[in-house]
Amino acid sequence: MDNQTDAKIFRELVRRLERKLGLLDELEASCCGISFAQCHAMVEIGRAGSISLNDLADILTLDKSTMSRTINNLVANDLVSREIDPGDRRYVAIQLTESGQKAFQTIERGMAEFFANVYQSIPESKREQVLDSLEILLAALAENDCCKNLG
Repeated sequence: MDNQTDAKIFRELVRRLERKLGLLDELEASCCGISFAQCHAMVEIGRAGSISLNDLADILTLDKSTMSRTINNLVANDLVSREIDPGDRRYVAIQLTESGQKAFQTIERGMAEFFANVYQSIPESKREQVLDSLEILLAALAENDCCKNLG
């Protein structure tokens, strides 16, 4: 096959992966009863213990307004809290509440089990290849912007 055909196949496989992971419709996509964005935010907050909105937005590669809406929903559901730094009122620390900590632990356990099952479904002789390929794909995605060549 030629590179153009391979790239076309690659694009279609990534599109199928996006659909399979539910990345196209944020309203339908959910993880443990919350949106994928909220789930990812909770995992990062839980792992960090406390994090700023800006740092969280950077980690999740979301703009600040989207991250703020996501956090607002988590606050409304009593899963996270905001604390203003008395020394610097511009810095707001985001932390899990008690119920958020329980949800975080449930998410971590559930996702660990899910991905362990998926990984076990990959033929043993191909597992290292899959991990290497994902690393290469992530590096290639980091080097390229889908919209920079559109005008």
